[in-house]
Amino acid sequence: MRGAGRDPGKRVRTARGRTASSVRWLERQLNDPYVKQAKADGYRSRAAYKLLELDERFGLLKGAKRVIDLGIAPGGWSQVVRSASPKAAVVGIDLLPVEPIDGVIIFEMDFMADEAPAALEGALDGKPDLVLSDMAANTVGHKQTDHLRTMGLVEAGAWFAIENLAPGGAFVAKVLAGGTDTELLALLKQHFTTVKHAKPPASRKGSSEWYVVAQGFKGQAGPA
Repeated sequence: MRGAGRDPGKRVRTARGRTASSVRWLERQLNDPYVKQAKADGYRSRAAYKLLELDERFGLLKGAKRVIDLGIAPGGWSQVVRSASPKAAVVGIDLLPVEPIDGVIIFEMDFMADEAPAALEGALDGKPDLVLSDMAANTVGHKQTDHLRTMGLVEAGAWFAIENLAPGGAFVAKVLAGGTDTELLALLKQHFTTVKHAKPPASRKGSSEWYVVAQGFKGQAGPA
């Protein structure tokens, strides 16, 4: 980079009508190298690099044929899947509207709705070999409540994976600081060969998010 001295970064020119937290968020976005790289690479969000980094470490996408993306909005993870495995069938679901992605079936509905699992299953011609979950509950500002709500989504995603994955498949989910709750961790260890936690470099240092990566699904019969 030309020039001497440290780049102080961009600042929001005017904070009129904005809260202090929104100004900080905007400045962070303006100076975030992952945000800039996402725009350059055509990804819809910086979250795409979290999956790319997890894939580099765990080999999640190699040979993936059927993938379910829980909490797909805005679509960065499914973009990564399609790029890594162009022939993979991908189905996503989110409460928020998502712009179409070539080769991806998208349901705009609540994953916790009774009809959601059947809709996802019916959209794939066979069992998924990878279930991804970047879901997080809307925060209410109370740390314990927010944690419980998000972990409830993670647990629902885990059960969906256990009930639907093909043998040998994998489940990846975002969890909050403190890692996976004891009961959920025991459940995953019961049904998967390996269960690990990871914080990819693209996950902001100040963020409380981690990811649990469960690989080698043992099948419905569970452990011998």
